[in-house]
Formats: sequence, C-alpha cells, structure tokens
Amino acid sequence: MEAGNGTEETPLPLTLAKFQLSEEYGFLLPDPLTELPAPYGPWMEIAHALPQLIASRQLRSQVHQMPQLSTRHLRGREELHLAHLVLGFITMGYLWQEGEEGAVKVLPQNLAVPFWEVSQALGLPPILSHADFVLANWRRKNPNGNLDTIISLPGGESLRGFILVTLLVEKAAVPGIKAIVRAVRAMLQHDEEPLHRALQELAHAIGDMTKALKRMHDYVDPAVFYTVIRIFLSGWKDNPAMPDGLIYEGVSEEPMAYSGGSAAQSTVFHAFDELLGIRHSEESTAFLHRMRDYMPPPHRAFVEEIHRAPSLKQHVLCSGDARLCAAFNRCVSALADFRSYHITIIAKYITVASAKAKTGQAKPGDQTGPSAGKPPSALEAKGTGGSHILSFLKSTRDTTRDGMISA
Repeated sequence: MEAGNGTEETPLPLTLAKFQLSEEYGFLLPDPLTELPAPYGPWMEIAHALPQLIASRQLRSQVHQMPQLSTRHLRGREELHLAHLVLGFITMGYLWQEGEEGAVKVLPQNLAVPFWEVSQALGLPPILSHADFVLANWRRKNPNGNLDTIISLPGGESLRGFILVTLLVEKAAVPGIKAIVRAVRAMLQHDEEPLHRALQELAHAIGDMTKALKRMHDYVDPAVFYTVIRIFLSGWKDNPAMPDGLIYEGVSEEPMAYSGGSAAQSTVFHAFDELLGIRHSEESTAFLHRMRDYMPPPHRAFVEEIHRAPSLKQHVLCSGDARLCAAFNRCVSALADFRSYHITIIAKYITVASAKAKTGQAKPGDQTGPSAGKPPSALEAKGTGGSHILSFLKSTRDTTRDGMISA
C-alpha cells in the first residue's frame, strides 16, 4: 500500500457502512432476498428448475419462450442483486447446456437486455461472478441457522458444498475486515496499542479462513467439481471454447468478453494485500486489478480507500517496535499460508481431477451436467477467471511471503 501523493487530505477514518459492508457479514449480502416480485415469476420459475432443465436439455427452449420483462419494477439493492443472481445463473446454464463444444455465440434478447440493465444499475458485468455466486446466494434453511443456496446448477451436493464453504471463508474474514478499519484508524492516530491488537485480530481471522477452506474436502467431490460444475463458472474471455466472446442481442452487435467467477474476485484478499503492502508481479497485478471490475463498486471503493491510506509497513518499520513487527509478520505469514493451502485445493480439484478425467478414472457421484462422460478441456490449465491458475497462485503466494519485514 503506497502513501498518497502528498496533495490529498488525511483520509477520514474508514467505516464499514460507507462501503455497504456489514458488521456481521462483511462483504456478504446480509440476509439476501430469495424471491423477486410477482412480475418476475418467469425468471424465478426457470432459475429454480435449472439443474433439471439442463440435464434434460430443455433450458434453451424454455428461455426462448420466456417473456422479455422490463426491469423497471425492481426496487432497491436487494431486488437488483437477486435479479442479477437469477439472470446470471440462467445465462451460464443457457450458454453451457451442451458443454463447451456446444456453446452458443448469441445470448437471446429476452435474457440479454434485462441482464444488461440490471448489471448497469449495480455497476457489475453481465456475467455470473463471485458477488452473485457466493456473496448473494445464501439463505437460512431453518431457524437453527443451517445454510442453503438460493439458486443452483448441476452438481448437486458438491455444488452446494462449494458455494457454502466459500461463503464460510468470507464469513471467517469478517473480524479481519473490521481489524483493517481499526488498524488504519490506529495508524492515523499514531496509537500503537490498538494497532497491535488489530494486527493480532487480522492474523487470527486469516487463520480461521484457512480452517474454513479445509472443509472443502468434506463437501465437494473433485470429480463432480471438475467434470460437472466447473464449466458453468467459465466465462467468455481468455477461454478457447469461446474465442470471440458473446453477443448480447439487443445490447450490442459486437461480441463482448467477460471473465468467469474466480476467487480473485473476492474483495477480502485485495483488502488484505493493500493493507499489508503486498506487491505482486506485473502480470498478476494486471489480472487482479481486472478482477476488481467484477466487485460491487462500493467494495472496490473500500479497497481503493485502503490503498490511499498511509503505508502500514512503513509505519511499522518507522516505529521500531519489535512487537508491531512481529504482529505484522504474523499477518503476512498467515496470508501466505492461506495461499499455499489454496494451491493444495486447486491441485486436488483441477490438476489431479483433470488427469483422472483424461484417463477415465473419474467417477463423479452426480453426472447431471453437460460434460457427463466427456471432461471439459478448454480450461485445463486455467482458472474459471481465465488465469493460468497454478503459476498465478504460486506467484501470489511467493510475493506475499516477500512482504515480510526482515529482522
């Protein structure tokens, strides 16, 4: 995190509410709506039947019969987010119903136009992103607080597990997000004791995020993830299966290219990197900055605000306080450990799963997707966001470690 250019005023203390962040849920949408107003029944009906419609190859014909609905009856952020989630899921199902070799080149007007309008209203791209798939796609199944998704796709319990474990990682980050706010405030006030406490809380939160990520093994079958789920998260930028992008009929005559959902779209890691002054390689930085376009604008603004704050690393170095240095390094180490564990997950769910799928060893327990019997190949070495995933993750892990303060 670089200091300002000297001409800006001292930033006001950060507040979560200013950036549409929740004290309890962080970047997650608090208690998302699960139903749209009555006029949007046709969207909800298709969205709730997606796994069945895709398995029976009927989704495209259902979309073609869908009325083109005006978005003007949508009111407020919650309705817009649910509409974006619903239209995003329908779009991914429509596009990939027949697998990567049967991808369409045109999104029909009755789906493309409302999806574009809702996207414009939210400041999000017209594609299913982390902000939809995870942040806005959860509900309480019962009063005990058991969680479920709102909208689903092929993949059964493994897809549900993938979404909800990722949600638990975001939830575990909440104390860390609040610690960022306290750390910036303590720096501006030159108050070392609260700063030390904030850094301890941040390191602890990142450790809890790693623990949450480890639950992926309990709920997600690698074969189902690789052969069934993954294609539906794939975008039409840097994807050999759709080299020309997608035409949004009624919006643009030229094709447009957008990246699929990716953990790199999670605002949490951008915020941690900015606070800790982590500097990634030029290529990784370019990709990460592009992923910020897939965040809700207030969340992106939160990251930019941290970037404008004084440099924490410089502050700690200038303090000469050994306790602060140690606390800072614990945060960096915890973040590097999380990224190392993420590499372990990717190796299992993509690299090993890809090799097994090629040799016919993969036996997913839920073969309901378009890829049944034929593993996808277009993104073998890439993430759904389009990055060369293992080299990207190893690079960001290594540059995170490089952010430690030397003794």
